[in-house]
Amino acid sequence: MNSRIPGELMDKITSGESINVEFKKSTTDITKDVYETVCSFSNRLGGDIFLGVKDDGSILGVQPDKVENMKKDFVNTINNGNKINPPLYLIPEPYDIDGRIIIHIHVPESLSVIRCGGRIFDRNNDSDIDITDNQHLVYQLYARKQNTYYVNTVFPALTVTDLREDLIDRARQMTRARTEHHPWMDMTDEELLRSAKLVLTDPETGKEGLTLASILLFGSDSLIVSVLAHHKTDAIFRVFNTDRYDDRDVIVTNLLDSYDRLMAFGRKHLNDLFAMDGIVSISARDKILREIVSNLLAHRDYSNAYVAKFIIEKDRIYTENANRSHGFGALNVKAFSPYPKNPVISSVFREIGLADELGSGMKNTYKYTALYSGGVPEFIEGDVFRVIIPLNEAATATVGPENSIVSGGVTGGAGGGVSPLTIKLDADKTSALIAFCTEERTKSEMMEFCAIKSDYYFRANILKPLLQQGVLKRTVPDKPNSPKQKYVKA
Repeated sequence: MNSRIPGELMDKITSGESINVEFKKSTTDITKDVYETVCSFSNRLGGDIFLGVKDDGSILGVQPDKVENMKKDFVNTINNGNKINPPLYLIPEPYDIDGRIIIHIHVPESLSVIRCGGRIFDRNNDSDIDITDNQHLVYQLYARKQNTYYVNTVFPALTVTDLREDLIDRARQMTRARTEHHPWMDMTDEELLRSAKLVLTDPETGKEGLTLASILLFGSDSLIVSVLAHHKTDAIFRVFNTDRYDDRDVIVTNLLDSYDRLMAFGRKHLNDLFAMDGIVSISARDKILREIVSNLLAHRDYSNAYVAKFIIEKDRIYTENANRSHGFGALNVKAFSPYPKNPVISSVFREIGLADELGSGMKNTYKYTALYSGGVPEFIEGDVFRVIIPLNEAATATVGPENSIVSGGVTGGAGGGVSPLTIKLDADKTSALIAFCTEERTKSEMMEFCAIKSDYYFRANILKPLLQQGVLKRTVPDKPNSPKQKYVKA
């Protein structure tokens, strides 16, 4: 018997039960629920079982004279195809904790679906769930294990003529975002689809046809609905009317147009705040939108009817989509290992410039969120994948000529609410703008440098304070509204 328990195992006991840690009393024999946990761990992410430990983490200990019999019973049972199918090879290890013996069993994630007594168990938080009679959950489990992709489903009755020629040509032209003369430019529509692996052979029937991915990318709306009735993305703006929404776009169309509509929705409701990447003025808003919109569309589990969502609230943007999970909980950008969810769709998005290499989107989102709002985004893995982007008040503040400054805020806007405008340029951004104005600049040139489109917003919240502070001065001071007016560093 091992004399002392390793520190990493003791840490797991101290941390308590979770999706991959389970405690069992089992002081004299192996109880039935131990094998159910073995099954659920195997089917999900793997995990560690500790025998002789109470649910609250208290160490009871296994009776010393029962240890060997319990080990034999466990090994015999998991190698019995009538109990665990397919059989597993696991080794129970006894350890001493302050004079009390516990038995540790490490269960790795299996490559196939495991059954316990003819039933299928899956892990949800710290519980073992019997999903045998839930066809949808069983299908999702098999899909994860088989390493196949639902979007590769083949429709032998469909050919390239069933797709929209204009969308295929649009994708062909969009490849110029990556390279001046992409190979797709010289291909026919069918050659392009085959190159992108959007025409495959059905392994069951041996017949060739379009894939679901090709239909989602280039199909007409009616064709998409006919093969995937639940396909939908719900875009919601909820800042003033928090009980319902202020604006909404229900998107049921191909992925290229879905991308455009989601980007337009985000640009419509999010202010393009001044941001600098090094010495270059950028639209951090657009950078963030590109990453989260492409993720929402390219990495969704299309077999699941869960409605994908893109929601803008006063203090955050968040997206939700069905997901073939490879883990649970918040992802760590430093330790994150990306898994392809729909490689074919992701590949097309990369070729046409809507996405970058797998895993880069998460890093980019961290970078541009810091520039946009100063916050830290969250990526939460699960059967529903969530991305949360924190916002400051200026991001969703209603600005424009129809509004008027009231006590440092802005009145009017959607829902008749009041949204205070508190944006301040940080020291680096202010210094960059002032340096830009070493030479005389028009207001339009300054707005372009700051990547701000609203004249009213720029004038009231950036230009006016700098003039009042004496940092900038007018070149025609006697005529503030002169068409020849420029601004220069004081």
